Amino acid sequence: MSDTFDLVVVGAGIVGLATAYAYLEADPDRSVLVVDKEPHIAAHQTGRNSGVIHAGIYYAPGSLKAELCREGRRRLLDFSDEHGIEHRLCGKLIVALDESEFPRLEELARRGRANGIVGLRELSGEEIREIEPHVAGARALHVPESGIIDYGAVAAVLADQVVSRGGRLALDWELAGVARRNNARVLRSEHGDEVVARAVAVCAGVQSDRLMRLTGRGANDYRIAPFRGDYFVLSDRAAALVNALVYPVPDPSFPFLGVHFTRRIDGRVWAGPNAVPSFAREGYSRFAFDPRDAFDVLSFPGTYRLAARYARTGAAEIWRDHRKAAAVTEMQKYLPELTLKDVSRGPSGIRAQVLARDGGLLDDFLLERREEVLHVVNAPSPAATASLAVGRRIAGQLAA
Repeated sequence: MSDTFDLVVVGAGIVGLATAYAYLEADPDRSVLVVDKEPHIAAHQTGRNSGVIHAGIYYAPGSLKAELCREGRRRLLDFSDEHGIEHRLCGKLIVALDESEFPRLEELARRGRANGIVGLRELSGEEIREIEPHVAGARALHVPESGIIDYGAVAAVLADQVVSRGGRLALDWELAGVARRNNARVLRSEHGDEVVARAVAVCAGVQSDRLMRLTGRGANDYRIAPFRGDYFVLSDRAAALVNALVYPVPDPSFPFLGVHFTRRIDGRVWAGPNAVPSFAREGYSRFAFDPRDAFDVLSFPGTYRLAARYARTGAAEIWRDHRKAAAVTEMQKYLPELTLKDVSRGPSGIRAQVLARDGGLLDDFLLERREEVLHVVNAPSPAATASLAVGRRIAGQLAA
């Protein structure tokens, strides 16, 4: 393969496919190629999340997260309606267990209103039971614009749309080298295939820092710190205790939402995920280990500063990961009727979290462009919800 393309997208997850789709939607005469090292699309973060459509309640007003989540949600719903992708706006409860969590709940309500969420309501304990009869809590926020969908199904339709509009998809195509040629880039695969790109969008998830270095862009100030999230699956009896989405009030200093309950589009209920540091960027078992990935994490100074900052929180996450009973005890705070035998271990995913040298976790989206190449450096949750908006943003910048 030695063709020339207007755009080559590296990464066939939902953000990469949405970028290719938006680029062709703006101008059907453009030529687009999407490459991915895996044998199928949506192999990692896209195909391994819980499928929640986020409304935008967690994100600071004015942030890229807030802006792209709200725009992306609208575009996602329109796209799903147009292409017959099943989804439900089932709503979400964010539950405060006691008065100590009320100030954080009020801050979420303020953010939600500032971000334009429609129908947001604050509920008393009695009103919680009207929506979720089996959930315990002293107060809650009801977010009716939250919902569920299968993002793997969305990615499959995006891929079909890219191909039907003249784009091409090359799987089992791992980027191994990049060279400059005039005002374009020559991309070489590990098998020696070459393509020429007038513009490149790198949407590589957990490999984003490595591909930045590969394309000549330094990434010394941060590192991808992979966090594995393990889900638990509730039995049929316990699943009947949850109507929709039930979340805790998050800790604002920690970029993870805590253990929550999600009734998925297939009807099953998942609890989780936790957030445990991983030594394998693409290893989904509890004891997965990759020497290169481990070296990247352990040789980076931000890792130790992060560990010191979140030692207590991290230890609790690791304990719940290894002791199912500890995880169930946490779940029972919100769902008291749950028993240990109702809970079994389910699938896992890896979150690509950008870690700075000072130990800080980058919380917002970050897109960096240098000449013909644009990198999606950080695309945390709600990246799947926001994907169609993120794709339009990337495509617009590269076409300008």
